[in-house]
Amino acid sequence: MKHPCTVMFLLKTCLNLVSSQCTVAESEFRQSGDFVLGGLFDIHYVISASAHDWPEAVHCSSHHFVLPSYRRFQTMRFAVEEINNSSTLLPNVTLGYEIFDHCSSTDNFPSIFKFISQNKEVHPWFHLTHGLSDIVAVVGPFSSSDTDAIAPLLMMNFVPLISYGAGSSVFSEKSRFPSFLRTVHSNRDLVDVIVNILLYFKWSWVAFLYSDDAYGKDGQALFRKRIEDTDICLAYNEEVNFNTNVSRTMTQIETSRVNVIVVFVGEETAQYVIGEAIHVNVSKKVWIAVDAWSLNKKLPKMEGIENVGTVLGVSQRTVRIPGFDEFIYSTVRPCEREPGELCNQDCRDCEGVTPEDVLLSDPSYSYNVYTAVYAIAHALHDRLQCGSGACQKNTTVRHCEVLSQLRKSNFSLLEDVIQFDEHYDPKFGFYNIVFWSSSGDAEEVGFYSFYPSVKFYINTTKVKWYTDGKTPISRCSVECPVGYTKKQEGIHKCCFTCHVCPNGTYINVTDDAFSCQACGVSEWAPERSTSCNQRSVEFVPFEGAVPIVIMCGTVVLVGLSVLTAVLFGLNYNTPVVKSAGGPMCFLILGCLCLSSISVFFYFGEPTFASCMLRFFPFLIFFTVCLACFVVRSFQIVCIFKIGAKYPSVQRWWMKYHGQWLVIIAAFVVQTAMLCLEYSLSTPAPSSDYEWDQSKIILSCSGDFIAYLASGILLLVLCWLCFTFSYMGKDLPKNYNEAKSITFCLLLIIFTWVAFATQFILNNGKYIEPLNAMAVLSSLYSFLLWYFIPKCYIILLQPQRNTSKYFQGLIQSYTKTMSQ
Repeated sequence: MKHPCTVMFLLKTCLNLVSSQCTVAESEFRQSGDFVLGGLFDIHYVISASAHDWPEAVHCSSHHFVLPSYRRFQTMRFAVEEINNSSTLLPNVTLGYEIFDHCSSTDNFPSIFKFISQNKEVHPWFHLTHGLSDIVAVVGPFSSSDTDAIAPLLMMNFVPLISYGAGSSVFSEKSRFPSFLRTVHSNRDLVDVIVNILLYFKWSWVAFLYSDDAYGKDGQALFRKRIEDTDICLAYNEEVNFNTNVSRTMTQIETSRVNVIVVFVGEETAQYVIGEAIHVNVSKKVWIAVDAWSLNKKLPKMEGIENVGTVLGVSQRTVRIPGFDEFIYSTVRPCEREPGELCNQDCRDCEGVTPEDVLLSDPSYSYNVYTAVYAIAHALHDRLQCGSGACQKNTTVRHCEVLSQLRKSNFSLLEDVIQFDEHYDPKFGFYNIVFWSSSGDAEEVGFYSFYPSVKFYINTTKVKWYTDGKTPISRCSVECPVGYTKKQEGIHKCCFTCHVCPNGTYINVTDDAFSCQACGVSEWAPERSTSCNQRSVEFVPFEGAVPIVIMCGTVVLVGLSVLTAVLFGLNYNTPVVKSAGGPMCFLILGCLCLSSISVFFYFGEPTFASCMLRFFPFLIFFTVCLACFVVRSFQIVCIFKIGAKYPSVQRWWMKYHGQWLVIIAAFVVQTAMLCLEYSLSTPAPSSDYEWDQSKIILSCSGDFIAYLASGILLLVLCWLCFTFSYMGKDLPKNYNEAKSITFCLLLIIFTWVAFATQFILNNGKYIEPLNAMAVLSSLYSFLLWYFIPKCYIILLQPQRNTSKYFQGLIQSYTKTMSQ
């Protein structure tokens, strides 16, 4: 019993030893199946292409190994195996693959010929008609340059080409690329995310470094166009590659005072540029990484990387694919692999790669590969009518039929609903925003989603800036204070000087930060305004203290005039009344009362009626008053001076009642001129917008030139009155009629000179009360200094109001004149 057990144990041990040894495994690059998928992965990368004298295919395995691409390569293999193990997606149908290492965009055409051939023969016209080849669709390639090089050959036969990494926006043009689809977002979306990050942190002065390939040039063109209507300026941009003098580039960026650098390049170029920046000791910058290198595993752990500043990146989201880890552990072993049948279907570097190496490499774009394979599988599911539980595997499947089903993709995969838009770009997925921490890891700090609506978020508390907590600043000019406009200096709108917006203008930085906008006619704005205010409408109301005082003064004037007229009427035959003008006194007092009517129309909101009555009564009746005083002054001079020397003139004046002729003539002429002037320029309500910018002052308009004739008539009457009264300055001391008139005229002249000065210097809301006061002052001048003294004599000095007293004065003066 014991011996057989020992034999069994030894046999089991030997079998275990045999199973643990490496054997030559079959090729990872090809697998047979009912339907074969093509795959292109840049497992190796040709850094610098060499020139050939004749067509020659490059041997990729002898060039630089790219571990993240090897991970994507394994993702396609895993997806095919998972689909083949599914009993629902493609039951009774197996998928195969033919994968090539696509390390160069110019020397990898054997793989493309394989994809468009049938039974190792290429018949373009035949295939164009029938749409058949050894493969049903192609997954890849990764870069835009590679895609741009090979796509025309595949487009010729409408071979579906689903790229997992080509972001160039040119591939959205279906007239040029009718059978191209992708599971990665276009550069247009990537640039949108970058610009939103710049706007979020208010970085307006940026540098843009881009690779000298289709990917970089497309990104640069899109970035330039995208920032046209923003506050972002491209301070510096340069095309970079492995021969770029990074030291010179960084010196120019430093000279331009740029603190934010967008690096729109592939992973290998990014490693060179950032590595050189570390070598030349570049510091205190913000680097914006694109999805091609934002999750790079080497750079964040490179010595000295912490000195370059802060690295923010836009990355493809990383989706954990169930079962992928187990697949890697079961398939990736350090054993020798059989080479594929064709060139570039082997990987010598892969023999030393461990599962841990693969799983710890950059996961970017792996989910895109997984999605592309599943999209093709679902298209075959629909074309082969697999919904009944079994596929019609003997059906001939043409490329255009697969393409038609791919366009209509609508299935769930892990966290997404896979769909394509009208440009065959993805309608699913989002970008992560990452930050390179001091630990050497890319931490997620935000996201930017596209569907079903755009959402943008950054958790700034997770970002540790090189400026010790403060967000770095990158601007050409310091932002202008509120209320200042920008004046551009040079070619960049971000470089400017600030100028204050003057009164009556405002600045709206949202619409136009480079010009001050004028306010409307009914609006106003002080200096440095950001909006206009409505002007307040002002006029002098009846309820104000000043108008009430003026109107009370007018009432008092009328009352005193009436009382004076009554007193003069009771003492009509006395010498004082006769010397004051006799019946002419009542005309003067009546005209004073009628002139005062104008005062009441200077208050309240102006109307056509009030504007006309402000001037008409005063000008008419004050003209009569002045005419009365003119003839009164002339009579005084005539009695005491002319009468003695020219008795005939005195007789003529008395015979034809010359005084009344002059008064009537003045009245008629003034009335006629006013009627003519009113017909030419009727006073009307007007709004003054000029005097006070914050107010609309309501007043009455009038053409002063049109009323010039009436004013000249008043001045002529004043001059005559003043002349005649001044001629009588040497009359008897107690007979002071001429002196009283002269004094009244001086007061009137002073009043209107003061008013005219105020009108010129301060023509505002209160010019109307001043005008009313000037009118009232003119009327009071005659009442107080001509009539009231005579009332004083009548009431308090009756001894001076006798014929004897007046005759004595006249005889004494006549005797003096004759001598």
